[in-house]
Amino acid sequence: MKENLRETVSLWQDLHEPKHYQTLKTDLQTDVCIIGAGISGLSAAYHLGENGKKVVVIDDGDIAGGQTCRTTGHLSNALDDRYYNLERDFGEEGAKLAAKAHSYSIHFVAEFVKKHHVKCHFGWVDAYLFEPPGKTSENLLKERDAAMRAGIEGVEIVERAPITSFDTGKALRFPGQAEFSPLSFIDSFCKNINGSIYTSVHACDIDKQKNGYRVITDRRCEIIAKHVVIATNSPTFSRFLPHLKQAPYTTYVITGKIKKGIVTPALYYDTPDPYHYIRVFPADEMHDYLIIGGEDHRAGEKKEIQLIYDRLEQWARERFPDMLKKSHRWSGQIIEPVDSLGFIGRIHDEMYMITGDSGNGLTNGIFGGYLINELIHKRKTPFEKLFDPHRKTLKETADFLKENLNTASQYRDWLTPGESKKMPLNSGAVVRCGLKKCALFRDEKGKVHKMSAICPHLGAVVRWNQIEHCWECPAHGSRFSAEGKVLQGPANCDLTKDLSDNDSP
Repeated sequence: MKENLRETVSLWQDLHEPKHYQTLKTDLQTDVCIIGAGISGLSAAYHLGENGKKVVVIDDGDIAGGQTCRTTGHLSNALDDRYYNLERDFGEEGAKLAAKAHSYSIHFVAEFVKKHHVKCHFGWVDAYLFEPPGKTSENLLKERDAAMRAGIEGVEIVERAPITSFDTGKALRFPGQAEFSPLSFIDSFCKNINGSIYTSVHACDIDKQKNGYRVITDRRCEIIAKHVVIATNSPTFSRFLPHLKQAPYTTYVITGKIKKGIVTPALYYDTPDPYHYIRVFPADEMHDYLIIGGEDHRAGEKKEIQLIYDRLEQWARERFPDMLKKSHRWSGQIIEPVDSLGFIGRIHDEMYMITGDSGNGLTNGIFGGYLINELIHKRKTPFEKLFDPHRKTLKETADFLKENLNTASQYRDWLTPGESKKMPLNSGAVVRCGLKKCALFRDEKGKVHKMSAICPHLGAVVRWNQIEHCWECPAHGSRFSAEGKVLQGPANCDLTKDLSDNDSP
């Protein structure tokens, strides 16, 4: 496994050498500027390019270097938030459209892989949803009936999922699901995009112009575009929408080798809170990688992260005692809308967003690219209203209040005294500096980097993540490097450097 002192490394990153793209060196003019080169932004670029639009994609990191490389490669229409909930909140027709949207993404990938002979370990599999021991199958039956009404064909209750090392009990089987290696797919995806891709380019600001937008970058270059698509997982350049209607959650993943045949290739999900998910991926002739994720919690909450990984490994070993030594661990961010469906569509004028994956980021992102293309081409589609970022639902009221009370509670850190300034090497702490809160990071040489601890998005106090070696905002999920560089929105600028000598460690 590759070593990285600044963050964990996913299985896909470990097996895949990143492809390097050109950086921006001159001003450009285009039809569409897409900010973010993960699965959502690249899907939008592909669909728009195929439909005749001139497209420019920019990203301030590597291609798919944000959350796409931190997924587990599930392609599923067995949605995390259950069809009976979607049917309650959006009606039977809304649940049908949600099923169609995620099913579209699975078939799009299958057809693309076949057409372009992509070697990404794509495979059709079943998905299995099962309850913990001692639970009845009442919810499984309820979900089966709702999924059937939503148009998912062949869904059925089976006696157990095809795992030999433990008995799952009755399970709900969803046929027609798929799995792949996301970064291998992305490589081929980029080669077939009819447009230009630039990396190591940060979009600093967007100015509305008479006939479009001016995207200002940190490269002292500008991109003039008729349309802008923000595809940065949690959208930048939109201060409140949709951040007050969705919340960031952190999910955790471990892998370890296991003998082939113990776990049939499939997608597996249990139903507790927090829940777990499982799949396998080929390792060698004798072994598969067992990929197990879960233990989700609200991003930035004060957690002992090592204990979370230990708990996830214990859960795995109780059910897969033959799993060999843990080989990888990483975390990712899930964006949960209050009503369980993604926010895909127009923010205002000709600016669009793709966000709110709700645990199905790959299919949400691929479909997001399709829908943005339809909207930019002014085509009528029933999906526009369902995924509208400005929509209102009955469920939104209660969950909106709950999530924003949770968010508000994170601002209590303004009042706390702060942590100790006696930090070991390669660690950080938030300390009180008079009336201010400062974030201190002591690097491997003992040098202390001092910066404001206030997230530039909406002013919450960041917290140190010792496992990922970064600062996290508990309010809306922004992340910053140990030295304060913005890594992930909705914040779009670095933590402010504090060069004062007062209260130095």
